[in-house]
Amino acid sequence: MSESGWGRGPIIDISSGKPVFRMPDLPRPPGGVVRVVVAGLALLLLLLTGYYQVEPDQVGVVQRLGAFVRTTEPGPHFKIPFGFETVTKVPVQRQLKTEFGFRTLRAGTRSEFAPDTPETVGEKVMLTGDLNVAVVEWIVQYRIKDPRQYLFHVRNPEGTFRHMSEAAMRQVVGDHSVDEVITIGRESMEQQAKVELQRLCDLYGIGIEIQQLKLQDVNPPDPVKPAFNEVNQAIQEKERAINDAWADYNKAVPRAKGEAEQAVRSAEGYALERVNNAEGDASRFEALYEEYRKAPAVTRKRIYLETLAQVLPKLQRKVVVDENARGVLPLLSLDKAAKEVKP
Repeated sequence: MSESGWGRGPIIDISSGKPVFRMPDLPRPPGGVVRVVVAGLALLLLLLTGYYQVEPDQVGVVQRLGAFVRTTEPGPHFKIPFGFETVTKVPVQRQLKTEFGFRTLRAGTRSEFAPDTPETVGEKVMLTGDLNVAVVEWIVQYRIKDPRQYLFHVRNPEGTFRHMSEAAMRQVVGDHSVDEVITIGRESMEQQAKVELQRLCDLYGIGIEIQQLKLQDVNPPDPVKPAFNEVNQAIQEKERAINDAWADYNKAVPRAKGEAEQAVRSAEGYALERVNNAEGDASRFEALYEEYRKAPAVTRKRIYLETLAQVLPKLQRKVVVDENARGVLPLLSLDKAAKEVKP
């Protein structure tokens, strides 16, 4: 091109020096459009580098040229663009979980676990207080309570937290025998390990709050597992036999006490009845004697008639006549004849 300018000047063949063709003149873009485009690009870059959104379960930690400046709550925010300020979002309201001695591939009704690796085997094989070996798997659930401490007080907080959790668990397991670790001491060990791990987190200022520490699976090593299973089965059978014996005891003893109490109360009632009857008979005899003293003939006759009134109904079919009577008329037994005729 021999001429300068927008869309001007022919194209010259260098070998012959003759023009080949001439480019058409193109219109110049107006200066206002260029300024609008530049301003739009600048505004877009400003928004892309200055706007950020914090989720409801997060806190934004703002750094200016690498130094901590402030924390921002959930919602839309702005920061100094072009990389002068950066934001790290920390999930402070979310419950986080860390697994030790195993790794879960897919959680569900039937969870899938990854095969053992040298890392997981090294985490779960521990020495107990009685110099035995136990295989301990556990999980820790926690949340980040101080995002500034979590990001700036400790280098690699996740790795440091794993080391602290393993140290706390090994200390607690080393203070217990293998029987306590595998059978009866699991609940107290969980509480002790949680307290020790929280103490370490506060000591190092890692900004983590321990919410739960749970022993997932505790077993003896595979070579001695059958022997331990037999011992545990024997202990369970012993406990079951003791519980059955106590159940029988709790049934038999109250029943025997109830029967004894019933016998005592029956005897006391019988004794009271005999005493009352005797006292009643004595009182009746004394009253009768007083009446007899007042009118002996009348009292004797009344006693005689009352006695006959009690005795005669018990004689059933008897006829009483005067011994001096003559020509007694026989009586027809209508009741007996009616019973014989009745079908």
